[in-house]
Amino acid sequence: MPRQLHLFDQPERFVAGTVGEPGERVFYLQARSGDRVVSVALEKQQVQLLAERIDALLDEVVRRSAGTAAVPAAAPVEGEDAAPLDVPVSEEFRVGTMALGWNGESEQLIVEAHAVQDDEQEVPDLEDDGDEGPDCLRVRMSGTMGRAFVKRALLVVSAGRPPCPFCNLPLDPAGHICPRANGYRR
Repeated sequence: MPRQLHLFDQPERFVAGTVGEPGERVFYLQARSGDRVVSVALEKQQVQLLAERIDALLDEVVRRSAGTAAVPAAAPVEGEDAAPLDVPVSEEFRVGTMALGWNGESEQLIVEAHAVQDDEQEVPDLEDDGDEGPDCLRVRMSGTMGRAFVKRALLVVSAGRPPCPFCNLPLDPAGHICPRANGYRR
């Protein structure tokens, strides 16, 4: 069966969000253009890493272009998106690997999220539209939208359970058994 490519070129919205209570949350990347919405599930660490890598890539684009690239140094306030995910949230696939790039000609950030694979197939190159490989969500966006994605993604990740001041593991509302306290509750 050929793979599905979900392509979004300058979508109206590309965000990271969650469904569920802290400690039970499921993380999603969601892209929307008009009535078309695609949501893919991933891990909290993947969201955090993607946001950090996008931020670093955009910083490098600004540095290499000596500030002439159409990339803001920080997320503009007018681009903030605090709205919840578009509903219904239906998972297209679970993300296994991601790819990231910058197209200097079109001055667009490219984010690809590839589905988890059962076998050891190689992940296609960035912007490879071949029939073989895992399902893929590909989003092309401006540097401004990339900065807005980063800001929201980092807020979503940090909105979970607070860390224990001793062991840095997440604290449940009822407390937790801290390994640094020899198993006693704090």
